[in-house]
Parts: sequence; C-alpha cells; structure tokens
Amino acid sequence: MNITTQTILFASVFLAIIIVEIFKKTKKNNLSLLITFSGAYLLGTITQHLLPELFLHSKSHSIGVFILLGFIFQILLEYFSEGIEHGHYHKKKSIPLTILISLCIHAFIEGIPLSGHLEHHSHNNLLTAIVMHKLPVSIVLLTIFLDNGFSKTKAYFYLFIFALMAPLGLITSHFFNGILEFQNQIMAIVIGILLHISTTIIFESSNSHKFTRPKIITIILGLIVSILSI
Repeated sequence: MNITTQTILFASVFLAIIIVEIFKKTKKNNLSLLITFSGAYLLGTITQHLLPELFLHSKSHSIGVFILLGFIFQILLEYFSEGIEHGHYHKKKSIPLTILISLCIHAFIEGIPLSGHLEHHSHNNLLTAIVMHKLPVSIVLLTIFLDNGFSKTKAYFYLFIFALMAPLGLITSHFFNGILEFQNQIMAIVIGILLHISTTIIFESSNSHKFTRPKIITIILGLIVSILSI
C-alpha cells in the first residue's frame, strides 16, 4: 500500500488550514483565480494524460459510457453539495449535512483508482489532479464552516473527516482485490467526475461567468502547466 500517496491526499486537505489562517484577509478574487487555475489544470491533465492512457489500456468499446456516468453522477452529487466543488456557496444559518456527505462520497471515489495498481505515470497524473482539486475545495469548505460560526475545533474535525475519505477509498481498493477487475471502469467514472468539475469551474468561477483578462491568463497558465507535467 502506498503510504506516500495517502499522506499527500491527507495533507492536501489540511494545507487549507494553513492557507486560511495565513491569508485571512486574502481577497475573494484571489481564491477565485486559484480555483480557476485548478480547473484548467484538471482539464489539461484529463485531455493530455488521463483520457489517452485510459483508452490505451481499456479493451472495452463502452468505456466512454462510464465517463458519462461519472459526469452525470457528479451532477447528482452537486445537487446536494450546492456547488462547493467549484467554489459556489450561499451563506446560510446552518450547513446541511448533505453537503459534507456528498463531498465525502466524491473524495472516496476519487481515491479508489490510486490503490497502487496504476502505472507510475498514470498514478502521478491522477494524484496531482486530485490534489489540485482538493486544496481549493478544502479552503472553501473550511471558510464556510468558520463563516457560519463553527468553532475551530468543530470546523477542523469536519475537515478531518473529509481528509480521510480519499485515503479510505485507496485503502478499500487495496484490500478488495475484486475491485481490480473494474479498474478501467472506475477510472473512467473518476475522469467523468473530474471532467464535469473542471469544465464547470472554467465557466462559472467568476462573476456573471465573464472571461476577464486575469481569468484568461490563469486558464492558459493552468493548461500549460498540465501539458508540461510528467
């Protein structure tokens, strides 16, 4: 079992605590650009690395169906998470438990393909894509907890639960060898999930869905970095 991968997944969530604590007065626009960069990086990683590798190793002609299933499944999850995956949330008096549950399900599924049975190149690309996505989501989630009056202890506890989900998905895949028979299908579902998130982020991460100059530059940078990633 890859302990390093588990550590990286776990640490990517708790890095949000450091960022939120250090940059308490950071403008909301800066977070929006970070989310935009992560979306562009995700899209570039999917198209340049994950999709080509999936179709190369899959012998099934219906693998695209599973990508669509992942895409649709993410739509259902966002019905309950209210769009936190791409930085959207309207302040309320209380935070529905369904938001945390849907994010945990999302993170658990993402961790399953990282069990160590992927090729080194595929593993690293998927891990990097997940981390790039989980960090801004964790920042948004923690900020929401604190803005809604949660004590730091309570907010950190909920974030701890969220941090455990991706490593738990990885551990589950490791101990249940039967999952290996559906490795490509699970990978396709995860790609569909990430594809929905990345495209939604790019089109909805700014006010009025306008492509401002900083946003366009950020998108281009995210795509370039993903292309240059090995």
